[in-house]
Amino acid sequence: MRDIVFARKSGWIPDVIREDGELKLMLGAGADANHAPRTFTFSIGEAHLAVIREDLARHLLLWSAVLPLCDAAGTRGRLDEDAAVALLDPILLSAPADVDAFFQRIRWDKGRLIAHGADIDLLERGQVCESMRAATETSDGERAQKYHADRRRAERGAVLGPLDAAILMYTGQYLHGSTIPGRKPEAVAPALLTEVMRVIATAEQSCAGMRIGRDPRRGKRATDKRDWDRMAKTVDAAVRRAHPELVDDAVRTVSFLMCSEAADRSRSTPMEEDEEAPGDRADFGESARKTILSFTDDKGVEKKWLADSPRTATAEFWEFVGDRSAADNEVFTIEDEEMGEGIQLHFYADSIARITTVHAGGGGGSDPEYRVEYSLVDGIGGYRNLVSVFVRGGCAALEQHGSWMSDAAEFERARRRRDAE
Repeated sequence: MRDIVFARKSGWIPDVIREDGELKLMLGAGADANHAPRTFTFSIGEAHLAVIREDLARHLLLWSAVLPLCDAAGTRGRLDEDAAVALLDPILLSAPADVDAFFQRIRWDKGRLIAHGADIDLLERGQVCESMRAATETSDGERAQKYHADRRRAERGAVLGPLDAAILMYTGQYLHGSTIPGRKPEAVAPALLTEVMRVIATAEQSCAGMRIGRDPRRGKRATDKRDWDRMAKTVDAAVRRAHPELVDDAVRTVSFLMCSEAADRSRSTPMEEDEEAPGDRADFGESARKTILSFTDDKGVEKKWLADSPRTATAEFWEFVGDRSAADNEVFTIEDEEMGEGIQLHFYADSIARITTVHAGGGGGSDPEYRVEYSLVDGIGGYRNLVSVFVRGGCAALEQHGSWMSDAAEFERARRRRDAE
């Protein structure tokens, strides 16, 4: 039989219960192997209950000291009840100076006290009782997160100025640097918002006209890492030049914002011809243009493209790659059976092969003869260029796009030299 004897309005602050006639403190903390919250209890006395009822600060201090014991219990272990009971008198019944000294010797959850209004400066100086004079029953989790974020920065020597902090608040990355940035002007004090927007304007001007293309090799929504790095470097340089007083955290969050927005724009744009490089749009003549193409992957899946398709061959091919590409599926082929030629893309090796039919084979049973030539490829941009050129002009048009080698051993040596650089 379990009855609640005393509970505060906040659902997480420990309750006092009576179980089988015995007073106990009950709290939820941690999680079991199925990620469900765990509940712990340990015995207390009437004197402890009296303090818990009347003194919110002492109640919170006890909670912060018990939580590390709950963490130590893990997902299935038992609470060390003797250690928990040993916390009661020193925290609830001792003089403030003795409580402060006791907290110097035990583990406790500082963030929990900060979330409930503890004075951080006093807490840092070890005056735990004094720091809890303005303690609140309600919790402000963001206050504790801000404290931990500042501590992490301090540990690596990063000290934010008012403008640095405002920029991080604007992008939503003050608390967590891995959060996808956004634009949150309402999070910035009006007095600093103008300065923040001046920094953002510098970044926008520096990358105007730049784009981050997609990289279907890594999935339908993946973007080109090289484009991302190029834009980030450009924005970083411009912001540092115009605003040298900013710390690294502030500069990085601005470049992260610009790159994230550019990547989002790319993901929402249809994968059509406008993703080709301008220099690859030359007219190779109607005779060279493809009318029927076959796309295949390393798993034997095939897709046909016809000239009367509403979408271009390059768009259809890259969508096919985005749908099918995987760690165990990195070889894709485009074949023009009518012209007897094709290209094979080896994403795992940043290379490509062009294949042309020298002899088609005859009715006498002779096998067809092919010429295979290899070339190294410079990232997804290089692949896009070569695919576009092949679709528009065939294997012959590829001659000026790459160093083609017919000797497989020679090519392998060239690939190893490049990878070693």
